Amino acid sequence: MAQTAHSENQFVVDLLTTLRDEKFSPLAWIRFFGRSWEMSCRTADAHPTLKRSWICITLLVGILSIVILITNFVLEDPVATLRLLPGFLFCVTWQQSDLFWHLGLNRQEKDSELLPVVGIANTFTWLRGLGASYLLGRLVGGLNTPSWLALAVFLAGVVTDILDGQIAHYTRTQSKLGQIADGEADFCLYLAITVILIQNAVLPLWLGLIMLVRFLLPLFAALTSYFLFAHPVRFGSTAWGKYTGLAQSLYFLVLLTPPQLALLTRFANLPLLITALILMIIAPFAQIVANMRTVQA
Repeated sequence: MAQTAHSENQFVVDLLTTLRDEKFSPLAWIRFFGRSWEMSCRTADAHPTLKRSWICITLLVGILSIVILITNFVLEDPVATLRLLPGFLFCVTWQQSDLFWHLGLNRQEKDSELLPVVGIANTFTWLRGLGASYLLGRLVGGLNTPSWLALAVFLAGVVTDILDGQIAHYTRTQSKLGQIADGEADFCLYLAITVILIQNAVLPLWLGLIMLVRFLLPLFAALTSYFLFAHPVRFGSTAWGKYTGLAQSLYFLVLLTPPQLALLTRFANLPLLITALILMIIAPFAQIVANMRTVQA
């Protein structure tokens, strides 16, 4: 099994090297995604229980997506739901395809055996991604999202973020797949919330851009390492990143709090803003340093 994992890693490195040598041409990208998908299919076929768990999660996400669309149809109107539909379906489809694509990373260590199922912890992560997909679908459709709705989705995201980490630790099912999924779900959720706050004139544009850079800078560095140098990419969070996420979450909660509770939150606004800004400057550089150390190792 260790030999299989090593072969898969070497296969990915060969793909990336070929992509770089062909100067990232459109044909090279087609071959890259095609061969990567073939490798994912072979991994799924070789591990039927893992494939079945992916199917179950996909069915769950599909059912919940239909419930979300029906609820949106009832609470808003058919036109709003139709505008939401394309972006929402694209995000959900991409999310489930991404899960299938990375089934080979459902292992605890680089050369360890694949875990037999995707697991409850990763399921909670994908549910957080579903909430983010809904908000992104609204943004793509040009719909205004009221603060109470953004708050409800954000609170659900915070709860699933806490649960997936605790469950993974308790069941000892931490994996590279979980690290990637957690980072992607957080990125999409915080991206959507940030844009919605800017859209609702609650968050200044300059501050929103700083918050987005906090995610984009380490992501750019990781993708550069992955595609240009064919080196492994570190997706795990740093201690600085966790502190920043906590401060940013608390600040978002203050901004999304209903006006009736403004007297209770206005005193926390400025201290949280200053703390979040300082940490958002430190966190991306800490992530880049962690990525560089991983590449050198």
